[in-house]
Amino acid sequence: MTRAALLVLADGRFPAGGHAHSGGAEAAVKAGRITGAAGLEEFCRGRLHTAGVVSAGLAAAAALGADPVELDGAADARTPSAALRVAARKLGRQLMRAARATWPSGELDALAGQFPKGAHQPVVLGLAARAAGLGAEDAAYCSVYECVSGPATATVRLLSLDPFDATGVMARLAPEMDLVVRRAVEAGRRVLDEGVDALPAGSAPLLEISAEVHAGWPVRLFAS
Repeated sequence: MTRAALLVLADGRFPAGGHAHSGGAEAAVKAGRITGAAGLEEFCRGRLHTAGVVSAGLAAAAALGADPVELDGAADARTPSAALRVAARKLGRQLMRAARATWPSGELDALAGQFPKGAHQPVVLGLAARAAGLGAEDAAYCSVYECVSGPATATVRLLSLDPFDATGVMARLAPEMDLVVRRAVEAGRRVLDEGVDALPAGSAPLLEISAEVHAGWPVRLFAS
C-alpha cells in the first residue's frame, strides 16, 4: 500500500465528476438554509452523520471485499430519492472510468460490466481504493471528505463565500469525520459476517425531498 494513492483518490482534481455536484447545497442555499459559514457547517454536519456515514460504510465494505452487487442493492435501498440514485450512478460511472484508467483491476472491470450505466459511487469508490492497494479506513476517509468538501466548494461558488471560511468549516468538522469513519469501518467489517443489513441506514429526508425539487429546476448550476 502507498499512502500517496490515497492523496490521488481524494484529490478534487481526480477526474471523477464530483465538481458538477453540490451535495444538496444548491437547493439549501436557495431555500435559505445556508447563508454563510455557520449554515454551511450545520448542513455539512447533518449530511455527514446521515448520508455520509451510509456512503462511507458502503465504501469501507467494498474495500474489504464484500460483494459489490449486494452493496449496490443496499445503496439503492438506502436512497429513497430517484434523483439521488441517478446522480449516484452517474458519479459512479465517471469514477469507474477514472479508476480503471488509473488502477487497472479485474474487480473494477467486472463491476463495470454488470452496471454499464454505473454502480453507486460509494461502491465504486471502495473498489477503486482496493485496486489502489488502500484499505477500508482509507476508502471511508475519501467518502466522508467528499461528503463535506463538495458542499463547501459549491457554496463558495453559490454565495461567494470566503474560501478561507469554507476551509475552516471542514477543519472544524474533522473530529466528527474521524468518528464517522470509525463507525463506517466497523459496519463494513460486520458486513463480511452479517451481510448488508449491518450497514448504516441513516436517513436525511430533507436532503431527499430537496433533491427531487432541485432535479425539476429549469436552470441550475449543479447537477445535484
